[in-house]
Amino acid sequence: MPGSPLWGWLGPLIVAVFGGILRFDRLGTPHAVVFDETYYAKDAFSTITYGVERQFVDGADALMLRGSTQIFKTCAPAEQCGAFVAHPPLGKWMIGLGEWLFGLTPFGWRFMAALVGTLSLFVLARVARRLTRSTMLGCLAGFLLALDGLHFVLSRTALLDVFLMFWVLAGFACLVVDRDRSRERLVDWYQSSAVTAPGPRLGLRPWRLAAGLCLGAALATKWTGAFFILAFVVMTLLWDAGARRAIGLPQPYRTAWRLDWPLGVAWTAVVPVVTWIASSAGWFATDKGWGRNWEQATSQGWVFFVFDSFRSWLGYQDQVLGFHEGLTTHHDYQSSPWQWPLLLRPVSFYYQKPTGGCGSDNCSSAVLATGTPVIWFGAVAALIALVVWYFSTRDWRAGAVLGAYLAGWAPWFYFAVADHRTMFLFYALPMLPFMILAIVLVAGLIIGPVGASARRRVGGTSVVGAFALLALMNFWWLSPVLTATTISYQDWLWRMIPRSWV
Repeated sequence: MPGSPLWGWLGPLIVAVFGGILRFDRLGTPHAVVFDETYYAKDAFSTITYGVERQFVDGADALMLRGSTQIFKTCAPAEQCGAFVAHPPLGKWMIGLGEWLFGLTPFGWRFMAALVGTLSLFVLARVARRLTRSTMLGCLAGFLLALDGLHFVLSRTALLDVFLMFWVLAGFACLVVDRDRSRERLVDWYQSSAVTAPGPRLGLRPWRLAAGLCLGAALATKWTGAFFILAFVVMTLLWDAGARRAIGLPQPYRTAWRLDWPLGVAWTAVVPVVTWIASSAGWFATDKGWGRNWEQATSQGWVFFVFDSFRSWLGYQDQVLGFHEGLTTHHDYQSSPWQWPLLLRPVSFYYQKPTGGCGSDNCSSAVLATGTPVIWFGAVAALIALVVWYFSTRDWRAGAVLGAYLAGWAPWFYFAVADHRTMFLFYALPMLPFMILAIVLVAGLIIGPVGASARRRVGGTSVVGAFALLALMNFWWLSPVLTATTISYQDWLWRMIPRSWV
């Protein structure tokens, strides 16, 4: 890694602090239950209180905003008040941690989203630095993510998507480190040993295990984490074979299959499944969950109890799958996957018309879940450039970024066609870090290598710097409608470009 190790850590940290200040400023505003916070804020509080999600009383949102925690129904037997929920519990446990620390308040249920969103800036900056070997480009990646409107809004809202995005990004980052470490080991072996087939084993590979845990956390947050697991398993196993081929070992794929892939599959496929199951520990450990059947199971001995608990849990997962397959209810802010890269239909999380406070008789206060257009449109161009770059050079970085992006985007086309699924723009959040990595990789091409002429380097840096400045200005222009700032209706309307945003 060239450059200063100190700035390699300090630069991303400064970018993360910058983004964190933006995210934590006025985090409790609006003092309201925003969009799907009506589900996740209460489910999270139930999870940290009872270990599972419980049914809540009518008017629970108003009770929470008045400071009451008495929002759940009581039933005998307890399992009759278990709530049927469509997503695994880890994201709700994470939201609940903020509520445990700061109470059942808007700040409390948004705290962990803001913290995880801030940490994701640091992780992205570090992985971009590792991909490009440039601290400046690494910091550019974190800076652009800090300025993206969709990431910003979801970092200030108690929804699950920011947690899914974080765990997917963390898993990818761990795999990139594992790739470097395994190749270092192969090079050390190559330089100190006679080159004989089949080459060495590469050890326990703790970074790959860490990736498996992170990807398991993604799956334990939202089911769509499974698509990233599949893509990353294929990607990292191909990296293993490619590394053996690069140093000239014979039959690299067969050797990798025998020496690398058994443990690789265990770390990146089995470990995520175990992590996902473990996230339901609260359901297994209590009698209050949906479909728990605790009383009958405990009456027939511990062997039957274990067997029946797992059977009941699998039945629950089957019900959840059926729920997702039938999720076709129309919503005013729904959109199709092809619309997401162009930001054609953002989601209004919150809109009110305050009486005064804006210097006009007609005021607006809004939270619009939309990306920063400069960044998203720039990413479309960068992804197209990456396709050309990959097929002309086979650069692994371009392939990895494109593969991760498609893992987050392509499955939704199937759901749109086969299931007519109701979908929203913010489902694209896990794709966003890879969109920004595409921008950063192309920025590296524009600036040129270290050995390029000074004129090329200065010109390229000016172009990239101008893009970053445009992103900053674009975010500043949108910020009032991202943060529920009270502005005039006309100022709000000026920011609804195109009109499909209204």
